[in-house]
Amino acid sequence: MTSRTAKSAAPPAPVAALHIGSGDPVLLLHGFMLSPHCWEQVAHRMAAHCEVYAPAFAGHWGGPKIEGWSLDVYALADQIEDQLDELGWRTCHIAGNSLGGWVGLELARRGRARTLTTVAAAGGWASPSLSQVRIGAKFASMIPFVEVGKRLGGFAINNLLVQQVAAFLLAKNTGAVARRDLATIITAVLHCEAMLPLILGSLRAPGMDDLGELTTPVRMLLAEYDRIIPNRVYATRYLRELPESADRILIHGVGHVPMLEAPDRIATLIAEHIYASRGHLRAV
Repeated sequence: MTSRTAKSAAPPAPVAALHIGSGDPVLLLHGFMLSPHCWEQVAHRMAAHCEVYAPAFAGHWGGPKIEGWSLDVYALADQIEDQLDELGWRTCHIAGNSLGGWVGLELARRGRARTLTTVAAAGGWASPSLSQVRIGAKFASMIPFVEVGKRLGGFAINNLLVQQVAAFLLAKNTGAVARRDLATIITAVLHCEAMLPLILGSLRAPGMDDLGELTTPVRMLLAEYDRIIPNRVYATRYLRELPESADRILIHGVGHVPMLEAPDRIATLIAEHIYASRGHLRAV
């Protein structure tokens, strides 16, 4: 069976956290409505030299249950801090994609990050702002489709057309994303209880201040073909306000979740940032 075959594969299972490898502690944070699975390929590449921990956010597939109808990035950062304390990690290297990048920035503000790599980070808008409302409306427009998908169950998860739509939204080179990964992504979306609470909470939460005062070494990775939060609209505040010392790198030929289509490049860019911060030779 090839990696492109989904119908005969076992259904994906939820994961509370990926925890593999030994060495420098590295925290990997997934995006909105996704799960730790999206970091799987990168985690295995980094595990030879790092202890990698990739947890599921609260209200997401595999993550802790949530209470109430409002959830925001600060509450998610509280959850991750509790998990870091359980691991005994006072600080660690952090990489986060989309919502995970936003949470990673908040953890860096709290002094928990040795280095921070953001990958197509969300949250790069003022609060309140038209951009904030627009991104909330974009995700809210997905709710009817998610509800239909829940009723269709396995048909939606394994349907080639649905998978191709998911691939188009998240990747540039859709052929590089295995059908197994697409099935897992769709499953995560259909099991995300935090969808509406996070949309509501993000509209109400205060914006992140003091970005220019971050002392953590930051590497900001932007996806050239980001169809979810295009750089020209949603990355401008980060580009403007992060310290001048922060790396700003445009990754060519990738979409919003580049770990799916270019895991080697993403793993290398994260490792390079970690090793450079320690005065080691840069990774190649």
